[in-house]
Amino acid sequence: MKKVPSALVENLASNVKSIRLARGVSQEELADMCGLHRTYIGSVERGERNVTLSTLEALAIALGVDAGKLLVKGAFNVQVRQATAK
Repeated sequence: MKKVPSALVENLASNVKSIRLARGVSQEELADMCGLHRTYIGSVERGERNVTLSTLEALAIALGVDAGKLLVKGAFNVQVRQATAK
C-alpha cells in the first residue's frame, strides 16, 4: 500500500514546483543548483519524498526563498505563464 503524503510534504511539493515554473527553471537546472539529481526534484514535486533539513535548505537557497515558507500552504501561489501554440 502506498503511503499518503503529509500536508507538509504536499505543501513543499506544490511550492517548489510553483516557484520553479514561475522562474522558468527546469527540474534539471534546479537539481544542478541544489547538487541533486533531476529525478529527485521530480519526486519532491510529486510529494513522493520526505526531504531532509539539508535538502530543504538547499532547495530554499537555490530558489531564493525562506526554507520555512516552503512548508506553508499557498505561500507561493504565483501565476505561471504557459506558452500557447499558434
